[in-house]
Amino acid sequence: MSQVPGWLGRVGARLTEMGERFEQRRAEAEREHAEAEERDLPSVPVPPTPQPVIVVERPDPAQAVPWGVRVAAEAGWRLLVLAGTLWVLMRIISAVQLVVLAFVAALLITALLQPTVGRLRRLGLPRSVATALTAILGFVIMGLIGWFVTWQVMENIDNLSDQIQDGIDELRKWLLNSPFHVTDKQINDIAENLREAVGANTDQITSAGLEGVTVVVEALTGILLAVFSTLFLLYDGRRIWEWTLKLAPAAARPALAGAGPRAWRTLTAYVRGTVIVALIDAIFIGLGIYFLDVPMAVPLAVFIFLFAFIPLVGAVVSGALAVVVALVTQGVFTAVMVLAVVLAVQQIEGHILQPFILGRAVRVHPLAVVLSVAAGGLVAGIGGAVVAVPLVAVTNTVVGYLRTYAHEAALRQSPKPHGATAMEKGSEPPTAGKDSLSGV
Repeated sequence: MSQVPGWLGRVGARLTEMGERFEQRRAEAEREHAEAEERDLPSVPVPPTPQPVIVVERPDPAQAVPWGVRVAAEAGWRLLVLAGTLWVLMRIISAVQLVVLAFVAALLITALLQPTVGRLRRLGLPRSVATALTAILGFVIMGLIGWFVTWQVMENIDNLSDQIQDGIDELRKWLLNSPFHVTDKQINDIAENLREAVGANTDQITSAGLEGVTVVVEALTGILLAVFSTLFLLYDGRRIWEWTLKLAPAAARPALAGAGPRAWRTLTAYVRGTVIVALIDAIFIGLGIYFLDVPMAVPLAVFIFLFAFIPLVGAVVSGALAVVVALVTQGVFTAVMVLAVVLAVQQIEGHILQPFILGRAVRVHPLAVVLSVAAGGLVAGIGGAVVAVPLVAVTNTVVGYLRTYAHEAALRQSPKPHGATAMEKGSEPPTAGKDSLSGV
């Protein structure tokens, strides 16, 4: 029995050794199995290095538009703004057309009378007395001219109507004996059609007469406005201009302060020159009409003087009126002679008098004259045609001065040259004759 525990101890030790070996072999088998699995697994791909994302920026839309289109668009919307501004301005002027024309007429009259006020002031008269004397003298002369024309027309209207009737009879006889084979029945039919047209339009003629009364009232109102405006402009024109300058932005006042006197000198030169040229036309054409025994020579000369204030168109209308009166009253030969006198005087006026009297300060291209007179006539009738050319002349002077002023201001603000550049600038010939104010 004593041997049994020893045997059991050896069996337990043997079992323990076998268990250790079994565990060792199982661990080796698991390790080999794990290695085999590792060899059989596919290789895991290495993720690529992320590349930087390039974002293509879209260009500015303004840069994508061609340069020429951008320039056209920029100029286009500015032109639209200017056109809208002009349209609104024209609507305002149309609404107060009577006031505008009266004030413009006052400016023209003031430009004509202002030198007289200056001379009286230099003689020692007070401003109020000089203004009153000048205004009274000027308006009395204009009133006498109007009265004289009316008186001459009323005095000669009966004689003129008889001569017109005789001229119509002579024209009828000439048509009957002319190679055009006009018959007496055709002439009577034309006269009958004229009488029917007048009878059918009686209502329109009556309404036109009523409108004529309205026109007379408006004309009187405009005359009164022009008279009062002229008085104030003659007496207090400088302070009115200084107050007007205060309405402009502060940065623009120096330029406007320099442009204003130049514009006024241009307007004064234009009005005085036009008066002198119109007076010469009226005198010489009136003398020609008088020596040709055309009736109402003096009223026709006054009409020529008044119509001379409408460039180009006025000369044509007044000359045609004189030729028609001569044709109706004195015959074809006298009408041809009157036409020759009118054309000769107008040629002398256009090529000698206007360039010599008006000078370069108010010289306007003939195309600009025609277009401005046409536009002024369409906008405001005869008054617009009268003020169109002086407006264009003044605008030309103002624009030229402002352009020169801006150029000189840019030169003053630019940095002074240094070194070799300064020496080169100093060696250049002066160009002040072109850029200075004396060249305007």
